[in-house]
Parts: sequence; structure tokens; C-alpha cells
Amino acid sequence: MPNIFLVEDDRAIAKNLTLLLRSEDFSVIHAPTREEALTALAGDPFDLALIDISLPDGNGFTVYTEIKAAREIPVIFLTASGDEASVVTGLNMGADDYITKPFRPRELVARIKTALRKTGRSPAAFNVCGLRVDPSSGVVKKEGREIFLSALEYRLLLVFVNNPQSILTRDRLLDELWDAAGEFVNDNTLTVYIKRLREKIEDDPANPRIILTVRGTGYRLGGSHVSE
Repeated sequence: MPNIFLVEDDRAIAKNLTLLLRSEDFSVIHAPTREEALTALAGDPFDLALIDISLPDGNGFTVYTEIKAAREIPVIFLTASGDEASVVTGLNMGADDYITKPFRPRELVARIKTALRKTGRSPAAFNVCGLRVDPSSGVVKKEGREIFLSALEYRLLLVFVNNPQSILTRDRLLDELWDAAGEFVNDNTLTVYIKRLREKIEDDPANPRIILTVRGTGYRLGGSHVSE
């Protein structure tokens, strides 16, 4: 799975971004400051950097310069709304993209996937019980026929795909679905979305084979599954 390097000092934003990216089949390395970001460069490799321009001990431009000196990967800047000068500076330095805060989660994910596609580092497609999920394009097919899911339904499916060996509690699913498509999700609506998703992806929703109920605990992915 692609590894994202997140440089963001706002811990609430960083936490939510980490949950979002992990639900989309990315792993995340987080550094809240310029100093910690530069230290992290000596550690595990990563496939894309997501950098906040404003950091408590400097700015994201110096982190960008160090990253580009060490490895050739896509970089997307996070900027404050209306900060045109920083956007221009970042793009002139060679950044691949930028997105302004507050941002829409789905838009950010789409921009990340677009940048990764240009480098050939897109997430692998996943197959289970005749269902094919391609995170790089967002396309879901059942026996070769495309299935159209809402943003939240797709996000929910990805949580299962990204955790194929795990039993997922309802609390875990609610945490993973924070602010998906701007829709409010609570315990009752989660049941509704599980039902809707099953109706779209299961051959027999009353006897599911893909999303299985673990009584008293939560849900898990069923069947045999293969990543391409």
C-alpha cells in the first residue's frame, strides 16, 4: 500500500487525515513540525508527501526542498484559504498540487490518487467473491458490471477491503467514517448503510458472503480475497 508522509502541526486535522487516508488503503507517517519531518526523512521510504505550508518551527517549503533532495516523489501542499502567494511559491518550486483548508475529504483523496497515478504508485485492486474494487480509479465492479456507490457506501466498503483479516466493531466503523461526504453517521444510520451496501454488492443480501455479521462484535470481510 502507498505510504503517505503527512507534515501537519494541527493534531486534530492530522488525526482525521490519518483516519481518512488509512480508510482509503494508504499507510501514513505523521510529523507535526519541520524538525520532526526532517528527522523522519532518514526513516522509512514514502510515496507522496502532504505538507502544511505553515509549521510552528518554520515552513513547509524547507521540508519540500529536503524531500526533493533526498527522493523524487509527488508533493501536495496544504494551504490556508486565500493564501495565493504561498500557492504560487509552492507551484513555482515544483510542487505537484495544492489544496486549501478547509478541504473536502473526497477531493483530497482524488488529488492524491491522481498524483500517484502519474508515478505508477496507485493502490492495488482487490477482488472478493466476484467483487472487484479498484482504489486508484474508484470503480467497483460485480462480475464485470460496474456498481455505483455513494461516497459513504464506497468509503464503508474500503474499510472492509483495507482490513480483510479483521473483525470491525461498530465503534471502529463509526471512527473510520468521520465526515464522509459531509454526511452524519451514528449507530442507527450505520445499520442502514450496511444494509444498502449489501443490497448493491451481495448476490443475496439476506445471506451475505462479502460483509459478514459477527454477532455481538461487529462485521468482517468474508470469502477468499486477492490483491492484484
